[in-house]
Amino acid sequence: MTINDVFPKDLLRGKTVFVTGGGSGINLGIAKNFAAVGASLAICGRTQERLDGAAAELRALGASVFAEAADVRDYAALEGVMQRAKATLGPIHVLVCGAAGNFPATAEAITPNGFKAVVEIDLLGSFHAARAAFPQLNETRGSIIFISAGQAFQAYPYQAHVGAAKAGVDMLMKDLAVDWGKYGIRANSIAPGPIDDTEGMRRLAPAEGAKAKLAAAVPLRRLGTVDDIGAVAVFLASPLASYVTGTVLVADGGQNLLGSGLWAAIAMGGGPSDSPRR
Repeated sequence: MTINDVFPKDLLRGKTVFVTGGGSGINLGIAKNFAAVGASLAICGRTQERLDGAAAELRALGASVFAEAADVRDYAALEGVMQRAKATLGPIHVLVCGAAGNFPATAEAITPNGFKAVVEIDLLGSFHAARAAFPQLNETRGSIIFISAGQAFQAYPYQAHVGAAKAGVDMLMKDLAVDWGKYGIRANSIAPGPIDDTEGMRRLAPAEGAKAKLAAAVPLRRLGTVDDIGAVAVFLASPLASYVTGTVLVADGGQNLLGSGLWAAIAMGGGPSDSPRR
């Protein structure tokens, strides 16, 4: 089943979706699903070459695309990209805050700079994106979708930095739902589970055979796909979710219901797979 088996191809025609971290992985998958329902796409990330490749894939789906590099930690750069995207595609109707960083490390091994880097990319970057997009979202009465994680609401080994950052993202989302509701702006989070063929899975489940074991342990007996998350994002941006705000939608096949110890034992082999960085 594809998204067009459920949503019409012109569902979001004339709407602009801005995706941070949109050059690869889950975020590119989200962008592709928005392209499939007629939206124009603006994407940013830290590597222009990667963005150019992603833009080509989106244009092949028939989307109008704006792609320009910007680090979400740099507010002025991000604001400038959003203004240029507006000049090209029109004002933002949907903002997807997807830029994120992660590496497995025990709390005693995480350096202060490593902890700071993850919090700045995930949490501060999400605020920067939302704040920079606010004038356009206010104009369109648009919506924000934050990409959260199970680490936001459940303790995971080797993920103290990510848990702190993602919990902050979800609280930011809820506060913006309250503060900006009067402008007609909705804010929600998606918490993906184990998603196949992504950088996150390659980093967090590097052990031989880990993916197959993890898939067998998920209640739905499979890993997720980027299209699973993309479909959820389209739903949250659609008129069907017009009264949904301040919500964390967990899309993980039920994985979090079993606790994080199973993930650590299967995916990471009981220990972090690489040394802390920065």
